[in-house]
Amino acid sequence: MLFLHEVHRVVGTREEEFEAAVREGWMRRLAEGDEARLLWYANHAHGSGASYQVVTITGIADGAAWERLALRIQKGDLQKPLRELDELRHDVVGKILIPVYWSPLQSVDLGAVPTDGREHELSMFMEDTGWPYAPLDDYIRCWDVDYYQVLSRYALGRALLDIQACFQVAHGTHQRREAMLWQKILNHETLLHLLTHETPPEQKGPESYMSKALRYRDQWQSRLLRTSRWSPLY
Repeated sequence: MLFLHEVHRVVGTREEEFEAAVREGWMRRLAEGDEARLLWYANHAHGSGASYQVVTITGIADGAAWERLALRIQKGDLQKPLRELDELRHDVVGKILIPVYWSPLQSVDLGAVPTDGREHELSMFMEDTGWPYAPLDDYIRCWDVDYYQVLSRYALGRALLDIQACFQVAHGTHQRREAMLWQKILNHETLLHLLTHETPPEQKGPESYMSKALRYRDQWQSRLLRTSRWSPLY
């Protein structure tokens, strides 16, 4: 299964129009085919990065489905809806992702994904993207052994994050050495402490994740994202 990750730079004065166009138009028109479904719609939280940015992740059944989707956009029924979205944003940058071998999320039942815009509580995600100077496979294995497996041993009530997925870039669609963690924030108080306090020395020791990860990369980016009330997955 493939996942299309897109970052939309929305026109600030048309932010609500863009969201409505995705919810009422694009998401439902997309679902008229069987190849793809919008999974997440998330706003970049104000004060945590660039303004008026929206991140979407779309699930695509396979490579053949990706081709059908591209043709629907190029000369089919999705050409007009996409033109309408383009009028509401400055630009959009996309990349195709595939789950790494240990990712909790490997596939999605596209037929079970809601497309009616039903509302629910808000949730927040931390999207971590890393660019290793070491071989990409080694970095992904480090995330598994020294991060995912360690966090998995935490009691549910103590954990800051639930790692729901880890992706790498599908060959030829973006940077080779890039991988991404998709993590739901479980404890907002712990997040606030993380933002307002320095990392304790014991968490920087030679056997800590923060130290081990530096063997593979020292360049990474975190986004704080808030799902919309109607995001199909949250």
